[in-house]
Amino acid sequence: MMTVFELIAGLVIILAAAEFFTNGIEWTGKRCGLSEGAVGSVLAAIGTALPETIVPVLAIFFGNGEASAHVGIGAILGAPFMLGTLAFFVTGAAVVWFRRNPAQGFLKGVPEMKINRQIVLRDLSVFLALYSLAVGASLVDVFMVKVLIAVALVGAYIFYVAQTCKSGECLGEEELPCLYLAKGAKEPQLGIIIFQVILALAGIVLGAKLFVAGVEEAAEFLGIAPLLLSLIIVPIATELPEKFNSIIWVRQGKDTLAMGNITGAMVFQSSIIPAIGIVSTPWKLSWLPTASAILALVSAALVVLTVYRTGKLKPQVLLTGGLFYLVFIGLIFVN
Repeated sequence: MMTVFELIAGLVIILAAAEFFTNGIEWTGKRCGLSEGAVGSVLAAIGTALPETIVPVLAIFFGNGEASAHVGIGAILGAPFMLGTLAFFVTGAAVVWFRRNPAQGFLKGVPEMKINRQIVLRDLSVFLALYSLAVGASLVDVFMVKVLIAVALVGAYIFYVAQTCKSGECLGEEELPCLYLAKGAKEPQLGIIIFQVILALAGIVLGAKLFVAGVEEAAEFLGIAPLLLSLIIVPIATELPEKFNSIIWVRQGKDTLAMGNITGAMVFQSSIIPAIGIVSTPWKLSWLPTASAILALVSAALVVLTVYRTGKLKPQVLLTGGLFYLVFIGLIFVN
């Protein structure tokens, strides 16, 4: 009963906090004169990446033994995999659900997504480069070379953030719903906006912690291995904020923010967090984590190729992320 309560309570808290977070982060962007890319791919991405960032850090630095290292590595690789497969699928499904035209069929009547092509291509191209480098570091045996790779990953992310914040259209003129903590104010003070964002982030972390605790207890009861737990179960729980935020923005017709929230988190999870793992663990990847990384890269490459060649992004392409996820589940059962 306690496990069920933790799962339900965690899910409810994450849902409510995600709604508060998207509202507050949009107002932050508007008041600070930031672009869609800066809001979706940097602020929202880093903020909602907190739950899945905490798991590997705690496992690596405060865990005990080899099992903790496996959990840390699995969580590091599991996050980009979930974002590049399941989160893509959920976003595509949200577009189909909110914009379908039953008279034209299940998928034929769904329009293309209204995205900033430059933001999506930049985010996913950076992800492909950095994540490939991070995974390739597992083939290196010289520690100092690994350190250089980790430094390169961190430096590349800093450069990416700088470039993202410079480009794109400002949100300053966009009409937004009232800030939840200042319903009567047409132009709420920056202080109350930031307070709402911090409050929402605290709720996201709390909800994710409850949900992960419930999932871990269920996994222990079912006898699931630590590596499998960290690759599949924990990332599903900790990626909930990104999924819910993207659904909210899709519902509001803000596709660039919806995609940027996911693709920006993919860049963060392919650079900063792997850099920690590379210098703090043996960083030797078995075939199952490597397979998850390859599937994430292929899924992201498919989206990049589609947008580059057609200049459009239809939800059908994102739905294929679900197929890559099922392939990985199949590999688990084969193993």
